[in-house]
Amino acid sequence: MHEHTVLGFDFGIRRIGVAVGEMMLGSARPLTTISAEANDVRFTAIGKLVAEWQPAALVVGLPLSLDGEPGDMTARCKRFARQLEGRFRLPVTLVDERLTSVEAEDRLRQRGLAWQQRKTTLDAEAAAILLQAYLDTHRHEHGQARL
Repeated sequence: MHEHTVLGFDFGIRRIGVAVGEMMLGSARPLTTISAEANDVRFTAIGKLVAEWQPAALVVGLPLSLDGEPGDMTARCKRFARQLEGRFRLPVTLVDERLTSVEAEDRLRQRGLAWQQRKTTLDAEAAAILLQAYLDTHRHEHGQARL
């Protein structure tokens, strides 16, 4: 297990964006997008990522409305987080993901990516944004980069 590595997930019905972060460096980057709706396919792909990166913790984006209220996807994301925790026996933290997709779209557009390119990388970019928010908050709260 890499005690400073964290995987972040931007959960969606059709796709799950995945990012990897490093507590010591305090940085996150997009990793991949899992494009599958079947749970067994999703969790097989996630299992491969967990085996490869050996994270100490997982972070899942929690979708809330702009005023902070739960929306249609909130319960699904919480269930996904519980499944991750149960399957991989790793601590899972839920992080407010409000506006991460909007920010991800803006970042990708600024890089000059065409619409089709943005579509395939949007979820992983959003996962990186929410994971970076987690890393920033964690470093700020604890004054150091430790889980």
